[in-house]
Amino acid sequence: MTSVIKKQQRFTGKAKTVYATNEDDKLILHFRNDTSAFDGEKIEQLARKGMVNNYFNAFIMQQLEKAGIATHFEELISDEECVVKNLDMLPIECVVRNIAAGSLVKRLGVEEGIDLLPPTFEFFLKNDALHDPMINDSHIIAFNWATQAEIKQMKTLTYQVNDVLKKLFADAGMLLVDYKLEYGRYNGKLVLGDEFSPDGCRLWDAKSREKLDKDRFRQGLGGVVEAYEQVAQRLGIALPE
Repeated sequence: MTSVIKKQQRFTGKAKTVYATNEDDKLILHFRNDTSAFDGEKIEQLARKGMVNNYFNAFIMQQLEKAGIATHFEELISDEECVVKNLDMLPIECVVRNIAAGSLVKRLGVEEGIDLLPPTFEFFLKNDALHDPMINDSHIIAFNWATQAEIKQMKTLTYQVNDVLKKLFADAGMLLVDYKLEYGRYNGKLVLGDEFSPDGCRLWDAKSREKLDKDRFRQGLGGVVEAYEQVAQRLGIALPE
C-alpha cells in the first residue's frame, strides 16, 4: 500500500489533473474523463476514458521500464490515479511518425497512410496558446529549453521507445502510426514523463486500418472509449468492469 498522500492541486490540463503529495519528489496524476481536441475547442465527457487511459499508461510505462527506458511512473493507486516522480518538465514535445497522418499530411500535402522509412522525428514547443509550433534544435538551444546533450538524448530515447512499442502493437495486430513524448529532469537525469495513451498517439488496425485512437473523437467517428478498450484488450490489459 502506498504511503503517498494526495494534497493540493498543482495543475489542471486538458485531460489530467496533477496533485502535490506529502513527498516532495512524488506527484499524483488524475486521469479525467474530459476529452478535448483542436486546442480545447471541442470538449466532451466520455465515461470510463480516465480509467482506461490510467491503466493503459501504466501498462505502457511498465513495458518501457522493462526495456530499460526510465519513466516517471511509480504505481497505480486507484482506477483514475497513479503516483509519478516529480519531474522538472521540459517545454518540448517529441513526435515520431511511422506513417503519414494528421498535421504532417496537411502541412506537407502528402497522402495519409504512406509508410515513412525511416520514421520522421519532430520537435514542438508545448504551448497551447501558440498551437504547439514546430521548433528545431537551434530554437531549443537559443531559448535554453534544453541542452545539446538533452536534445541528443531525447532523440535517442524516443527512437528506443519506437522500437519497443512498434513491436508491442504489431504483435497485437495494430500499427503505431505516430505519437508524442515529453521528458523531464529527475536527479540530473532525463526521464520520460506525461503519459502514453490513445490520446497522444495514433493506432490503426493492421489489416483494416480502422482508427483506434483520439482521431475517432477529432473526426466525429464515435466509439472513442470502445476503441481505446479494444486496444487495451488486444494488449492484454485487464480493465475494471
